[in-house]
Amino acid sequence: MVTYLLRRLILAFVSILGVLVITFTLSHVVPGDPAALVAGKEADPQVIEQVREELGLNKPLYQQFLLYFERLFLKFDLGKSIISKRPVVEDIKAYFPATFELVAIPMILVTVLGVWTGAISAIWRNSVLDHIVRIITLSGISIPIFWLALMLQLFAISIFTEFPIDGRVSITVLLHHPMKNISGLYIVDSMLQHNWPVFKSAVLHIILPALTVTFCSIAQITRITRAAMIQVMYQDYIRTAEAMGISSLKIIYKYGLRNTFIPVLTVVGMIYKWLLAGSVLLELIFSWPGIGRYAVNAIFSLDFPAIMGVTIFSSMIVIFLNLIIDMLYPVINPTVKYE
Repeated sequence: MVTYLLRRLILAFVSILGVLVITFTLSHVVPGDPAALVAGKEADPQVIEQVREELGLNKPLYQQFLLYFERLFLKFDLGKSIISKRPVVEDIKAYFPATFELVAIPMILVTVLGVWTGAISAIWRNSVLDHIVRIITLSGISIPIFWLALMLQLFAISIFTEFPIDGRVSITVLLHHPMKNISGLYIVDSMLQHNWPVFKSAVLHIILPALTVTFCSIAQITRITRAAMIQVMYQDYIRTAEAMGISSLKIIYKYGLRNTFIPVLTVVGMIYKWLLAGSVLLELIFSWPGIGRYAVNAIFSLDFPAIMGVTIFSSMIVIFLNLIIDMLYPVINPTVKYE
C-alpha cells in the first residue's frame, strides 16, 4: 500500500507539471496584452511598459515559467491576480466555497436517488417501471445541461414570479440580516448562526441549480447501477441465498446492492470531479460566484496568474479525488489489494 501511494504521488507531481507547462504555454500565446488591460485603453506606451515590467511580462517565457515554478513548489505561491490585485490563493478561497456548495448538495441527491432508481429498475427488469426509468435516464444524458438550466429558469419565473433564478442569496435579505462568514457556505453558516432568513434565501437560490445537476447526473449513476445490479443478481451466490430461503430484501440490499458499489463509486467520483472542477456553464447561467465564473473572467481578462492558479487547483482536486476513490476500493471490497 505504501509503495502504491508513493507511486501515485510521483505520478500526481508529473501530471501537475504537465498541466502547468501546457497551460502556461497556451495562456501566453493567445493574442492580447494583459499589461495594456491593466494600464487602461488610453494609457501611454511608457505606462504600459512600466506595468509590463512590474508584472514580469517583459522577461522571456522560460524565465517567467521558472519563476512561477519556483514560487509554486517552494513557496506554495500561485502569484497575484492582475485584475483583482489579490493573491490568487485568496481569490480561490473566496470563490471555491460557492462551487463546493453548488455541487455538494446535488451530489448527495444524485447518489442516493441514482442508486435506488437503478436498483429498482434492475429488480423489475423489462417492466413498465423499468422502461420509464430508462426513458428518464436517457433524457438526462441527451439534454444539454445549459438548455435545461435555461428552461428551468423560464419555467420558474413564469409560474412563480418572485422565485430566485440567479445568485446565491438575496442581497436585500443579507443586508437586513448580516451573517458572519465562517466556512463560506451560506447554508451551513446561516444554520450555525440561526440566521433563518438567510438560510431560507440560500436554499431557494440553490433549488434550480441543484435540480439541473441532479437531472443531468442521475442518469449515469442509475444506468451503471442498473447494469451492475443485473449482473450481480445472476451470480451463483445470489441463487444460493435464494435457495436457502433468505428474504428477498436481505438478498437485494446486503448481497446484491453492496457488490455494485465499486462501479457506482467510480461513476460518482467522475461526476463529482467534473462538477467540482468544471461547473462553468451552471455558474454563468445562474450568476453563481464560484471558481468556474472566476476562471472565465480571468480568461477574458488574460489574467495569467489566475488562469494558472485555477488550472492547478482543479488538477489537484481531480488527482486527489482519484486517490481517495482508489483507497476506498479495498474498504468496499476486501478482495481488492494493492501490492
